[in-house]
Amino acid sequence: MRFLKYILLFTMILTSCKSTKNMMNVKAIAKDMSAKKVARKHIAANFDRKTIDAKLKVNFDNEKTNQSLSVSMKIKKDEVIWLKGTKFLTIFKAEITPTSVRYYSSVFKNYFEGDFSMLEQLLGVKINFEQLQNLFLGQSLINVKEEEQEVKIGNNTYVLSPEKQTELFDIFFTINPAHFKLNQQAIINADNNLRLEIDYPSYNLIDTEIFPSQVQIKAKNSKRVTTIDLIYKTVVFDTAVEMSFNIPSGYKELKF
Repeated sequence: MRFLKYILLFTMILTSCKSTKNMMNVKAIAKDMSAKKVARKHIAANFDRKTIDAKLKVNFDNEKTNQSLSVSMKIKKDEVIWLKGTKFLTIFKAEITPTSVRYYSSVFKNYFEGDFSMLEQLLGVKINFEQLQNLFLGQSLINVKEEEQEVKIGNNTYVLSPEKQTELFDIFFTINPAHFKLNQQAIINADNNLRLEIDYPSYNLIDTEIFPSQVQIKAKNSKRVTTIDLIYKTVVFDTAVEMSFNIPSGYKELKF
């Protein structure tokens, strides 16, 4: 019986290792597959933990300001995103919920408290809490199962796009066949020279979750190009996260 017990344990270990390995099959080939199945697999790969506690290096450039910061990011999934940027001292704090955005800069002594207009001006497109959360996680900004999609294969990736694009924007999702997370998502308005591209150059397998190791954001309009490069240094899931946020008195309110 003891011998049988060890055989079963060994088999379980092998199966577990094989399952984990298959989650990051870097040699996967994009084979013919229906748009519905690609969309279903992408949704199935969505992040499924309660909290994130991450340290990032963030490079920001909007042709006027070029700055690198260390950023602490804490997320309670579907509830709140908390950010703190530092460079020797605290540069800013932000608290984002499904209904509001709160931000202050201890350097410029200003603050914002309101809707998502501040983030929309930064990115050049309308965005809500769920979409912002998905941006950090390597997930599509829209639910690809809610609308009929079409799929093409290019450069060994699946390119999903709605069969009926919106009047304002064309939307494209480039999905990696290795794990069905995103390589890129793009929102384009050619008439107004507006373009938002979000690239995911690589992923790490962290505690069985496939999680981006880097997110590259490029927002372009007729006046300027803004690039934001997020590099995840450490990421921990399902821990107790402290998210204190209070706007200091005497700061000047920002309007958007």
